[in-house]
Amino acid sequence: MVKIRLKRFGAAKRPCYRVVVMDSREPRDGRCIEEIGIYQPIEKEGNQISLKEDRIKYWIGVGAQPTDIVAKLMNKKGMTKNGQSK
Repeated sequence: MVKIRLKRFGAAKRPCYRVVVMDSREPRDGRCIEEIGIYQPIEKEGNQISLKEDRIKYWIGVGAQPTDIVAKLMNKKGMTKNGQSK
């Protein structure tokens, strides 16, 4: 199954995450199909989340499932779990 999930990068004690589309059998930091956003939890509130909404809609349309954390990030940006804008 294809999932939309987080991939960690950044220095120790300063995490940053890429929102990626990848096979659910791949390891967390393994090979991804496409990078569709960035989540930086230590930034200011307005600069934390950057998502490519059109690509998320595409991947959800072809059957990719967002993880719980990614669904919460999408909700913060005004998108529903099925990729539609609120």
